[in-house]
Order: sequence, then C-alpha cells, then structure tokens
Amino acid sequence: MTNFTPYLLFDGNCSEAMSFYKTCFGGDLSLLKVADSPARDQMPVEAQEKTINARLKSKTIDISASDWLRPDRTLKKGNTVCLYLSGGTYAELKDYFDRLSVGASVVDPLTMQFFGTYGALTDKYGVRWMFQGDKD
Repeated sequence: MTNFTPYLLFDGNCSEAMSFYKTCFGGDLSLLKVADSPARDQMPVEAQEKTINARLKSKTIDISASDWLRPDRTLKKGNTVCLYLSGGTYAELKDYFDRLSVGASVVDPLTMQFFGTYGALTDKYGVRWMFQGDKD
C-alpha cells in the first residue's frame, strides 16, 4: 500500500525542527544521521552529522524530513516541501512516477537504492514529488 505524506527539507537543522514538531504534536520520532547510515561512505565529511531521514508519526500526523544533502543543487524557499509517496511495490510507484512524469522535470529517475526504491520529479505544475519504496 502506498502512503501520501508531506516531506520537509531543512538546511542542517532537521533534527532540531523535527524535535520541536514532536513537542507540538506528540508522536514517535525516528532520526537517522548520515554517519549512522549505509550512505556514510558516499557522503562528504561535512554531511556526516546531517539528518538523512526523520519521521514523526502518531495517530493524527505523519511527517517525513531530512537535511538538504544535494550540494549540486541550491536550497531555496519553495523547493523545501515535497509531496511524498512511500511504501508500495516498485511497480505501484513506477506507475505513479510515469503518470506524473508527463511534462515533468525528472530530478532523480526511479531506481533501486540501498534503502529501496527512490525517485523525484517536479511535475508540469511546479509541484515537487518524492517516491520511496521498501527494499524488495
């Protein structure tokens, strides 16, 4: 089953922001630093203490987030919030990805990563989408 949630991108203060949101909304917060992830060896030293994945989940809220980890792209207001489709099979995500790709700018093609399926695009209306599926 595919889930639809917001995804927030922060400029190095993801852990602080998500901890604050936890005090506001409650729920369970999981945080993963780059240094503690399988991506640590592919990331520069200055990124090691950044958050690669955070999730705040309760009965009423589900927010995913990370720090901005793309030095080849510029962080700016307007590109720090994404619509996030997560879970589901590769085939389900590929179907959504392909449909939304019509007239879109594909930022990251839908591929298998160390954590599962991942892809991102900006649709023809300027809305950013991220896709992430579980490892098969």
